[in-house]
Amino acid sequence: MEQTIKTKRVFTTSTLVKVGILSAIGYILMFISVPIPMLFPDFLKIDISDLTAVLGGIALGPIAGVTIELLKNLLQFLTGMSTTGGVGEFANFMIGGSFVWIISFVYSKKRNISGLMIGLLLGVLVMTIVGCISNYFIVLPFYATIMPIEAVIEMGAALNHLIVDKFTFVLFIIGPFNLLKATMISLLTLPMYKRTEKILNKVK
Repeated sequence: MEQTIKTKRVFTTSTLVKVGILSAIGYILMFISVPIPMLFPDFLKIDISDLTAVLGGIALGPIAGVTIELLKNLLQFLTGMSTTGGVGEFANFMIGGSFVWIISFVYSKKRNISGLMIGLLLGVLVMTIVGCISNYFIVLPFYATIMPIEAVIEMGAALNHLIVDKFTFVLFIIGPFNLLKATMISLLTLPMYKRTEKILNKVK
């Protein structure tokens, strides 16, 4: 019964408005990205757009959080800002969605700081793994249709001599990149989640 009530609440008009606002903010944050030279190739840039989905998922539930993640990527694609024909947005949704889901799901079962910490730790791990898998099987094969995969590997090899093929590129570049991004968003979540949760649940 409790689960049914929570599911219904996700689709109230008030919640849909909140989801829409957080999705729009997440979309805007996607434009604020910075490269990290000496660590990652220039085409890998850090942004914190997943933060709105994490905060939304904590306050409104896992379904709302994943919906925010979906909508911000859909906005990126529909507004013509995609440079990958939707492939990058799909991968971003898979990576960010898994991160948001595990955090908000764990927190929904244990609504205190320890539950959040467990969710964040698992989220970082899951995002890193899903990021590696999606890049190996989806994103890098797509880029291989635009430029030789050897060129991408060379970009990584210029930063790390251990990179010699697609697997080691994913292991030493994609893995650490998603680990860093997930950790950064998790650290930003800690001081913000409680206040955001109160604000979102207060506004009806």
